[in-house]
Amino acid sequence: MRYGIIVTFFVLFWIMLITRMYQISVKTNYYYEKLAKNNIERKYYIKPVRGEILDRNGKLLAVNDIGFSIAIAPNLKNRGEELNDTITAIVKEFPDFNATKLLKQYIKKNSPYNHRFIKVIDFISYKDMIGAYPKLTINELIKIESETKRYYPAGSMATHIVGYVGKSNKFDNAKDGVVEKVGVVGKSGLEKRYNSVLQGQLGYRIVKVSATNREVAEIEQREPVEDQNLILNVDLDLQKKINELFNGQAGVAIVMSVNGDVLAAVSYPSYDPNLFVGGISHKEWKEIINDLNHPFTNKIVSGLYPPGSTIKMGMALSFSKSGKGALDRAEYCKGYIKIGRNGHKFRCWSKWGHGSVGLRKAIRESCDVYFYSKSLQVGINDISKYLNEFGLGVKSGIDLPRERKGTIPNKDWKMKRYKQPWYLGETIIASIGQGYDLVTPIQIARYTAFIATKKLPTPHLVHKVVDKIVKPEYKDVDVNTHDLDIIKKGMYDVCNSQRGTAHRTMSRLPIIVAGKTGTSQVVSIPQNERRRMKESEMEYYSRSHAWLTTYAPYNNPKYVVTVLVEHGGHGGSSAGPIAAQIYRWMYKHGYFDDKSKKEW
Repeated sequence: MRYGIIVTFFVLFWIMLITRMYQISVKTNYYYEKLAKNNIERKYYIKPVRGEILDRNGKLLAVNDIGFSIAIAPNLKNRGEELNDTITAIVKEFPDFNATKLLKQYIKKNSPYNHRFIKVIDFISYKDMIGAYPKLTINELIKIESETKRYYPAGSMATHIVGYVGKSNKFDNAKDGVVEKVGVVGKSGLEKRYNSVLQGQLGYRIVKVSATNREVAEIEQREPVEDQNLILNVDLDLQKKINELFNGQAGVAIVMSVNGDVLAAVSYPSYDPNLFVGGISHKEWKEIINDLNHPFTNKIVSGLYPPGSTIKMGMALSFSKSGKGALDRAEYCKGYIKIGRNGHKFRCWSKWGHGSVGLRKAIRESCDVYFYSKSLQVGINDISKYLNEFGLGVKSGIDLPRERKGTIPNKDWKMKRYKQPWYLGETIIASIGQGYDLVTPIQIARYTAFIATKKLPTPHLVHKVVDKIVKPEYKDVDVNTHDLDIIKKGMYDVCNSQRGTAHRTMSRLPIIVAGKTGTSQVVSIPQNERRRMKESEMEYYSRSHAWLTTYAPYNNPKYVVTVLVEHGGHGGSSAGPIAAQIYRWMYKHGYFDDKSKKEW
């Protein structure tokens, strides 16, 4: 027994001894070898130049402004005469900079082991540096190097498309090693969506250093991957024209090819993205966020609005797809419909009614009672399912961040959200794009392209990513062609028939346009109000939003134009003039060929 214990102890002792010898002679050798290598080698990263963003015609939307940075030699005595004189010389040329702040910045980065110049000013524009350059370069303690800063030549005209860059924070740095070294990241728009492409990849230099950290030789260098550009489908001139057309009114306008290429997308009002590149002032920030028209919100993809009567084409197709024969017969409109024991009245927009109404007339004259009656026959669950198929209440997939999907409600949605059952009256108001219905303008544009072509496209702002073309993407949706043709004839009537709701503004264009107006109420109308108040009599923020969504040419659809005027009242009178001017501009600038021209 004793012998066994002694042998066991002896074996354990030698195992521990051999393990320790291995750690000292082998593993520790690797550690100190690596440490020694780190003591003689340094890796310095080279920042890439951020890629540019250009429109379809090569006009710049995001570019790198050329300028200079200013650095001061290291190892100067903190608050010493040399350092103070150097900072004074800099501030004398650039009085907008604070000497105390520059001094603190220098002291923070200064170290006996640092032999690299310390940057105290990140960017001075080329024009501002011209006069000061000869004076400052005489001083051996000052180093001036070329630098770039993001600049947006179009200003506020394309902010919600392009976005802007800003200084990265700790969360940005933790996600991306390139961002951490560059210190700049896309904060919104395409700058954010394609940040990993635009920022490129870091280059580096590996150098041999002395014991005091002074460079003695270069071991390896790799150039950064940079200048990775985006070319857009967007036409900047069209974008500018649309901004002018809004003329102070808040809203959204989207021009899109039926294949999904976005030619213009305006969220108005906007703001100048250049304010954010170098850091926005508190006053400027406060002005933007306190504006009741929400210039900071990208309404193209994040604005949620009741679709109003623009939903009626999709409603009709959902009735068709339900298989319940809802479209087989006409409805009679006497200006309202009553449901329930108490005879709750749901009114048509026309208090006189529309008489006997078939599908084409229902679209042309936007008869509410027609859709009230059909929706009760089909039910909200089928309606919701098919509207989702048509692109409403789902994300469009556009290449912009922070897209919202909105709401096309059903019974389960309401129970989950509000813990309440669904009522028939809610089906009725949903059938004309009110109640819980909420969509984004890009959804309406996409869905209009589907109505025009039977194909549901994915919207794309970007045409080319570096050398790769972005190909159109479609989703085929099965619908009854006969019913769709009648709907399209109704949309033709909206813009071209005397009784059409957009006839006044859209009938005299050089091409034939089909469309649908929409008036989405912001406030409900009391049951006891017999005379409906005119939009012009209401407070501005109580007025309805005005929609008009269109496609053209009617017989060979190529483009979709969707316009929303916030609190504009009626789609035909408020959104119509903007859409008409967009089509005139496009015709004048060659977007429509001779075959598309209307024959009078």
